[in-house]
Amino acid sequence: MKIAAYNYRDFDEAAFFEKFSKQYGVEIVPIRERQTIENAELAKGCDGVSIVTQVADREIIKIWAECGVKHLSTRTIGYDHIDLNAAKEFGLKVSNVTYSTGSVADYTVMLMLMCLRRMKSIIKRAEGMDYGLAGNIGREIGDLTVGVVGTGKIGTHVLKNLSGFGCKLLAYDPYKNPEAEKVAEYVSLDELYKNSDIITFHTPANPSSFHMVNKDSLKIMKDGVIIINTARGTIIDTPVFIEAVENGKIGAAGLDVIENELGIFYGDYKYQNVKNREMSILKDFPNVLMLPHMAFYTENAISDMVEHSIQHIVNNDGNIV
Repeated sequence: MKIAAYNYRDFDEAAFFEKFSKQYGVEIVPIRERQTIENAELAKGCDGVSIVTQVADREIIKIWAECGVKHLSTRTIGYDHIDLNAAKEFGLKVSNVTYSTGSVADYTVMLMLMCLRRMKSIIKRAEGMDYGLAGNIGREIGDLTVGVVGTGKIGTHVLKNLSGFGCKLLAYDPYKNPEAEKVAEYVSLDELYKNSDIITFHTPANPSSFHMVNKDSLKIMKDGVIIINTARGTIIDTPVFIEAVENGKIGAAGLDVIENELGIFYGDYKYQNVKNREMSILKDFPNVLMLPHMAFYTENAISDMVEHSIQHIVNNDGNIV
């Protein structure tokens, strides 16, 4: 069996591809560029393709199908970059992966603490030799109420992490998780918005989560609320969010994701204009940590992502389509 691995990264994935290709008895065809119409035919003769968060549209999927590809696996949890209708049309099975939940959960708590302790401001001022106290006073998480929206594996891991800090924990999810219920109180979404000092989102990108942070939901939230998003950029209505930071409704934010990030994150754009105006505005706010979608990025998670992608293709397990 042969698998074409697009966006194959020598600096972190190669060792894991080598390890698991031997374990599962497959040949990996490394393609270091993202998939495009021009290079889609490089998958000819392969049983499956493995990709990351770069768009796999109808034209690319059509070429893969003509090349004999039967399975499209993304080495990510999210799969909104894949044209699922085209995959069905051309008979490709589609799968996504799971990975170490501690990667995102730990990162989420780190962002909360950095926002509470004004770390962006402290670090920038210290780099300029300003070691003054004024304006850098922080808050302690144990005195606050934290709301977790979405209590799947990652959201529940976040709650377990937070349970040791002594803060009050609220949770919202259409489906209650017994493990989350051990440490958090389930409430309605409006109650969570109204009573939380910090709100963190752990929901997939779907119609029900689209722009959950909007003009109406912000009105319900506390003044000075801290927003954490390590899930998907589409959860936040970005122009509305920017306005809320400017007028003080949002006191601080930790954003690992942003709308329209595809094709920008993971590239090097020194001395260039990044074609995302909202991103440029957000990164300059002193109380907003805007990071390049790296919450997942640990050795454990990369190992899981590579192995599970190979595993799905070998088993022809299309857990999405």
